[in-house]
Amino acid sequence: MRILIIAALPLLGGCLAKTAIGVATAPVKVASKMVDWTTTSQDEADRNYGRKLRKQEAREGRERREAERRCRRDPEACGTDYR
Repeated sequence: MRILIIAALPLLGGCLAKTAIGVATAPVKVASKMVDWTTTSQDEADRNYGRKLRKQEAREGRERREAERRCRRDPEACGTDYR
């Protein structure tokens, strides 16, 4: 029985050391993850700006097409000779 316990000590020592390292580095990992969540990388900022720009262009296109339809239906209301 003693031989089994003595043989298992190095294995347990490694597990304890690994656990101690995990406990010691956990706050650093949590803090790092929080910084990642609260900040925006340049790539994310560019992607968000591009998405915003595409939505704005789509909205302006819809508004322009609707204005053209209204002018075709009633050119005098637009104030131009639209054909």
